[in-house]
Amino acid sequence: QVQLVESGGGLVQAGGSLKLSCTASGRTFSSYAVGWFRQAPGKEREFVAGISRGGGRTNYADSVKGRFTISRDNAKSTNYLQMNSLKPEDTAVYYCGVSVVGAYTIPAVSTMYDYWGQGTQVTVSS
Repeated sequence: QVQLVESGGGLVQAGGSLKLSCTASGRTFSSYAVGWFRQAPGKEREFVAGISRGGGRTNYADSVKGRFTISRDNAKSTNYLQMNSLKPEDTAVYYCGVSVVGAYTIPAVSTMYDYWGQGTQVTVSS
């Protein structure tokens, strides 16, 4: 069992930045790949970014590539999503998930994730 708690969401103007955090408790954090997904009203949950168990590989959705950076600190059981140059279309609830997969695998589909946090709202005003 793993518990995930996200933080760092809020209201920001277009062009601004936010840094989301996701802290895990329970099983060893380094056993999991981590993914960030987001869900806007009326839309399906979509993949945003992911990072492999050891942090050596990352993957991003095309819509955020070059603007968002995912990282992790396994010693602190925490991962981060730095979001720069935010746009109104980035507005959504952001969820952190963890997945038991191979060392270099980063799933991009939500059904591959075993545990989820409660989500944190990100609102970008124009």
